[in-house]
Order: sequence, then structure tokens, then C-alpha cells
Amino acid sequence: MGLINVEKPSGFLRTHLLWPFSALADFFYPPACSVCGISTGGHRGLCAKCWSGIRFIERPYCEVLGIPFSHDLGGGILSAEAIANPPPFDRLRSAATHDHAVRDLVHGLKYRDRTDLAPMMAAWMLRASDGTVESCDALIPVPLHRTRMLARKFNQAAELARHMARLSGKPLLAATLIRVKRTSQQVGLGAKAREDNVRGAFAIAKGCENDIFGKRIVLVDDVYTTGATVAAASRTLRKAGAADITVLTFARALSEPI
Repeated sequence: MGLINVEKPSGFLRTHLLWPFSALADFFYPPACSVCGISTGGHRGLCAKCWSGIRFIERPYCEVLGIPFSHDLGGGILSAEAIANPPPFDRLRSAATHDHAVRDLVHGLKYRDRTDLAPMMAAWMLRASDGTVESCDALIPVPLHRTRMLARKFNQAAELARHMARLSGKPLLAATLIRVKRTSQQVGLGAKAREDNVRGAFAIAKGCENDIFGKRIVLVDDVYTTGATVAAASRTLRKAGAADITVLTFARALSEPI
């Protein structure tokens, strides 16, 4: 009688042992589009209509601000905005423009506690990171103030960073950058008001200075609008000695390519 190798087919056994539970879950919670809820062939996916409405940000784009160009102007080209107002970070990358289905995904995670969306969103961000996650020393999420964290129960930026860390194998420093100032909601504020609102809002946690000094950091947030929040956070990281800072967001507010 032959022997059964119990180590080699572990994945096979796990799949078949869990299949009845998976089938039962599909019966009570059938696969549906993560945006509109229409039935789909699998979980954590989008239907064809919602998928077609997503505008992924692809090259060619500004090497600093990631603003897409309507025509390929050659490598290393910067936008007028990046030249006139250089940001305190080295580069910005975002997965998609903040409209239609993308806005629904952001709101679902942020306001409707849809943390199940974070793995899919993080995978898109990893693809859009332009190799910066692969070459970084650590991922740092934009933090919430402790009072807002208590009210919301979780930080959407930290959820995205956590799943990116799992997918990439990179360290996640979720407690290194802290928010020391309780700021107002940025929604509805103009660019200048947003900048004033987050001025002095961030600090490096005591004893965590070596996490930043000389390191290549990827700063993670859900949406880039005017950039006031990530700019304030980047200045704090730069002051602490960060050698390179990439801002990576799931979405960014953008009208049309330039």
C-alpha cells in the first residue's frame, strides 16, 4: 500500500476541506460587484459597467506629481505645477482618478466600514506605485488623530498600507508618524484653508526617529485632493531625515490630462 504525502498536497486538502464552507457563504452572500452590488462571478471584483468607468492613471505623466499628459512628451518631463511649486515629497503616484466607481470605493471604505475593499484597492495601488514600494524601506500611513480614531474605529490609510505591506513584504510603520493636532474635516475647505488646517498637525513618535532617518519612505493615503495633508506629513518626515518620500494614494482629484 502506498503512503500518502500529507505535506505536499496541503493546499489541495485545505481547498477541499474549506469548499463546503465557501459554497455555503456564496449561497447566503452571493458574489456581487463591490460598487453597484450586481451579481458577479467572484468576490472582491467589479462588474463590466463599473470597471469600464474607472480611469486608471497610466504613463505618460509628470514624474513628480503624477499628473497624466495627453501626449507622450518623453521621459522625465515635469508639469508646470511641479516646476512652479515643487512639493515637499519626491513623487506622487495614484491608482485612479477620483470619480464614478473609484469615488464609491473610497466612500465605501472610509464611511461605510467596507474594510473588505482594502485588499483589492491596495493591489491596485501596488501596481501604480511605479516600483517605489519595491525599493522602499517602509510604508507609513497618514495617521488619524486619536479622537477621530476612536469615533471611526479604524484608519482607512492604515488599512490600505497594511494590505500593501502584506502583498509586498515591506515593513509597515503604523505608529511612527502621529497626528498631534486635532484638525477639522478637510472636505469643503479651500486649498489655503486646508493648508492652514493641517499645519503643525504631525510629529514623529518619541523613540521612532531611527525609523525615518536616511530611509526611503512610502507615505500612504486614500485620496489626494489639494495635497495639503500629505505635504504637511512629508515636511515632518523630511525634517526627521527621510532620504526619499513617495506619496501613494488610491485616488486623486483630477479633471483632464494636461
